[in-house]
Order: sequence, then C-alpha cells, then structure tokens
Amino acid sequence: MKTQQVADSLRDIHETAVIHPGARIGENVKIGPYAVIGENVEIGEGTSIGAHAVIDGWTTIGKNCKIFHSCSIGCEPQDLKFHGEKSYTIIGDNTMIREYATVHRATGEEEVTKVGSNCLLMAYTHVAHNCIIGNNVIMSNAGMCAGHAIVEDRAVIGGMAGVHQFVKIGRNAMVGGLSKITQDIPPYVIVDGNPSYVAGLNSVGMSRAGISPAARRNIKKAYKILFRSGLSLSEAIAVIEQDVESCEEIEHFVRFLRGADRGICRMRRDNND
Repeated sequence: MKTQQVADSLRDIHETAVIHPGARIGENVKIGPYAVIGENVEIGEGTSIGAHAVIDGWTTIGKNCKIFHSCSIGCEPQDLKFHGEKSYTIIGDNTMIREYATVHRATGEEEVTKVGSNCLLMAYTHVAHNCIIGNNVIMSNAGMCAGHAIVEDRAVIGGMAGVHQFVKIGRNAMVGGLSKITQDIPPYVIVDGNPSYVAGLNSVGMSRAGISPAARRNIKKAYKILFRSGLSLSEAIAVIEQDVESCEEIEHFVRFLRGADRGICRMRRDNND
C-alpha cells in the first residue's frame, strides 16, 4: 500500500479544496479550488473536479471523468418522499459533466441514480433522483430529466427539453430542443415539440452508431408499421413480429414497445414524413 505522502504526490489537489478523510481519491485525480468532497465519495483515477464543485452522498465517479466547476453531484434529491435514507449516485467512466449541472442521489433505501460511461451532460442539465442514463448519452444545455426517467444508450436530449418523471427514452432516439416529453419515446426516432410528436427516424444517429444497413431497413419497416398503419400499439407489435425480419435492433424495439407503460409518443396528423 502506498504511503500517504506518495499517494498525495500522484494527485493534484488545490489547498483550498475540502475533502473528508473518508473519501477515496484515485491516482492522478485533479481537484480544483474550493471543491467539496464528502465522506462516502469515491473518485476514479484520472478524473478532474472543477472549482466549487460539490460531490456528496454515497457517490462513485468513474475513471477519466471531467466534472466542471460548480456542479452538484450526489446531494439530496428534490423529493418530499426522501427522508435521509442511504442511497447512491454512480457516474461511469469518461463522462463529462459541464458547469452547474446537477445529478441527485436516489430516493429509497439502497436505490441508485446512474449516469453511464462516455456521456456528455452540458451546462445546467439536471438528472433527478432514481434516473438511469445509459452510455454515450448527450444532454444539451439545460435539458432536464425528472425522477425515475430512463434514457437508453446513445440517446440525445436537446437543449431545454423537459422529460417527465417515469418516462423512457429509447436508444439512438433524439429529442428536439424545448420539447415537452410526457410519453415514452421509442428507439431510433426523432421527437420534437410541445406537445411532442414523432418527426421521423434518426437515420444519422443510427449510422453513426454503426447499425448495419440491413438492420436500418428493418427498423424503417417497423417504424412505418408502428406510426403509419393506423394500428393500435398491440396490433402493430404483432405485425412487426410477423412481418419484419428479426435482428437484435428489432427485438429491442419490440421489447421497448411492450414495456411502454406511459404510452408512446405518436406522429402529428399532418406529418407527411
């Protein structure tokens, strides 16, 4: 085990930072002026914490993250049901959280708020209690997720968009700026507006994610069945399972639709996409 003197030499911690002795700080971590690190915080190696950031609660931050100044991570949730129970915040590796963003710990004993790896949470974004944010997610400036929201991998949430509590946003979906999201957003689609509506397929996002041309053709066929056939959700699922060639992307699409407890966002009637 390294001595404290040797361990300190492997970090760059400003003398004004306030770090509880119980916090676990990895090697090559940088902590800026007046940052506050709580007792039960663990920070992975190579991560940098900006000036005036506050990281508290039972919080784990992965390796090589960049937490910019004045962020608040792991503090108590804005939830009247919270009564001081032990709950967690987990941030994955290589995630960047920009200025004034907030990520709150979960409500409920042993419950978790989680942000995955390789995410970008821009300035003033908010991830509320019990949210689960996947990998490679982008939340643009002032985008906000209310409690218990789920955002799957590679989704993009536009600036100042608001996501209602318990809403799910599917993988590779894109939410336009200023949108109001009150129903589940199926994978691979673009949604915009208030009230929000499905505006098309996120073809560019799927291509960038490496989804094969064959899978994209299957997704397009399933999209047309779901949004243009006039079928109910259950009827559309049955037709997709019957008529669309199975692949991992289609299986995920169908699983998501079956679990859409809040109903799904639909196309606007005058949308001719």
